[in-house]
Amino acid sequence: MEVFEVIIVAAISFVVLFILTKISGTKELSEATMFDYIMGITIGSIAAEMTMNPEKAIGGIAGMIVYTLISLILAIGTNKSQKFRRLIYGNSYILLENGKLYRENFKKCRMDLNEFLMKCRIKGYYNIADIQTVILETNGNISIIPKEIKRPATPEDLNLTPTQETLIYSVILDGKILPENLKYSGKDINWLNKEMKKQGYTKIKDIFLATCDKNNNLTIYPKNSKKISHDVFK
Repeated sequence: MEVFEVIIVAAISFVVLFILTKISGTKELSEATMFDYIMGITIGSIAAEMTMNPEKAIGGIAGMIVYTLISLILAIGTNKSQKFRRLIYGNSYILLENGKLYRENFKKCRMDLNEFLMKCRIKGYYNIADIQTVILETNGNISIIPKEIKRPATPEDLNLTPTQETLIYSVILDGKILPENLKYSGKDINWLNKEMKKQGYTKIKDIFLATCDKNNNLTIYPKNSKKISHDVFK
């Protein structure tokens, strides 16, 4: 009987958690603030506690609802008041500007230079001399303004009118054909086999990924067991 109760309560807690998540809104993990993260962990912990202690189900559901309501109230408050938003989520900090690193802001953010350089590399900047401004946002991500001379040129800069890009279909994934994607791309298995042979591939299992674009170009990425172990950023 105890196992049956656990199953029922687990199902109920999942449904309640799903509904409350939909009500409170969804964000990508990278967009969530520290407060959002803490609220999510807390509500999830309550749901887990309910599952292990079915007799606490009513109290657990009430607690989840209260935390969700608090989250909604805070969301409304932060949308209406900039001061309240700063109180809850904190401030953004300029870490670099005009070639100067602001050490005090690094201290306030509890970020060291290695972490800062890593975040810049993730954004595609391996030389901070190419950067005009770096801002640490309240969700922990950094925003970068490159120096004008290092800013990627746009078609508008070059007076070009490029054609609109469309979906790229994955037609082979980890050695297996994706028939639905192949169909939606307007191709069939005969076309796929023909294009594979043109590029020297005869076995589907040897292909890690294959994609097809609107111009009927098949791009193949073979399986590669080679390992790269060196770390140049230690």
